[in-house]
Amino acid sequence: MEVILREHVENLGQRGEVVKVADGYARNYLIPQGLVIPANKGTTKQADQIKAAADRRRNREHQAAVSMAERLAALRISFRARASESDRLFGSITTADIAIALEQATGHEINKRQIILEHPLRDLGTHQVPVRLLADVVPEVTVVIEREGEPEAAS
Repeated sequence: MEVILREHVENLGQRGEVVKVADGYARNYLIPQGLVIPANKGTTKQADQIKAAADRRRNREHQAAVSMAERLAALRISFRARASESDRLFGSITTADIAIALEQATGHEINKRQIILEHPLRDLGTHQVPVRLLADVVPEVTVVIEREGEPEAAS
């Protein structure tokens, strides 16, 4: 069955594309979820309009993400935390902590899932932390963790 995607569907295609899927997949999942409409002569014109609108929206989102990436790349976020003599933190700096700090610094909402960390930060020092804004826009933010109780270093 040929269908027109109303939304981006992972491993299937982008909004506005005409794709061929199994009949059962379309009838039982895609159509009830409102993700597709069946393709016919009348809906192919509608598909072109949907695709054009989606392309314009993606371009706007990409431009916004690139400008945000420039701001994030220039950003330096500092945390103060208690640490042992071997510069190991007693706690850790997590993606949620970084997301809150980024949101306060930029005024834009950053989801903690956009921050790419294998493990929470547990050492003093400077760390480069990638933030995925879009699949192809991943700036790195500088995160500085300083020992709590010491005077701040001049930047």
